[in-house]
Amino acid sequence: MARGEHHRIHAQDRLQRNRLRVAQEAARLMSEHGIRDFHHAKVKAAERLGIVDAQALPRNNEIEQALREHQRIFHADTQPQLLQQRREAAAEAMRFLERFEPRLVGAVLEGTADAHSAVCLHVFSDNAESVVLFLQERGVPLTQQTRRLRTTRDEQTEYPVLLFSADGLPFDITVLPSDALRQPPLDRIDEKPMRRAPLAAVEEMLATGDEEDGFERMLSAALR
Repeated sequence: MARGEHHRIHAQDRLQRNRLRVAQEAARLMSEHGIRDFHHAKVKAAERLGIVDAQALPRNNEIEQALREHQRIFHADTQPQLLQQRREAAAEAMRFLERFEPRLVGAVLEGTADAHSAVCLHVFSDNAESVVLFLQERGVPLTQQTRRLRTTRDEQTEYPVLLFSADGLPFDITVLPSDALRQPPLDRIDEKPMRRAPLAAVEEMLATGDEEDGFERMLSAALR
């Protein structure tokens, strides 16, 4: 093997090892410190490891896979119960918000939720104040924020977000217009249309105990 080729292969191997190290450290930071933003987690992980090569920053899906592995190895005795608790709370909240056609999104849907995770829902109304009024009339103390979601690869739109707690769990409710039911925003992990599950799919997921085939059926239902 030529010396140049040897150096090239060695450099590629080092790059892949560093990507894995950064992904694993980012997963640890997300799990143990409650960091929810993938970009922030991987930049912080690279800094902690002294890795400055931008090519060594893993993709978000690599970090998500590392997070699943971290939870399987280090939190197998607690994470499934925390996830189940949040899925049950999600189903209850979705029944409560039924008139706004809620959809479950994020870590609780994907199975990576932990003690730091909020129950994240999308609800749909062309008048966001109607959702606010609905909650306030039922005595739900809430905080209002905004969030930018990517509607295409080149465009972002700002949406209202309602934050509150119930039974000790945080809820994060994004209010989208009715036509967003047909066109989800893009997922921050893979830049594909965000996966979302209606109540029926969440109930099926709970009934199957999140077995792999049940989860796949649930995701299929979520995309319909």
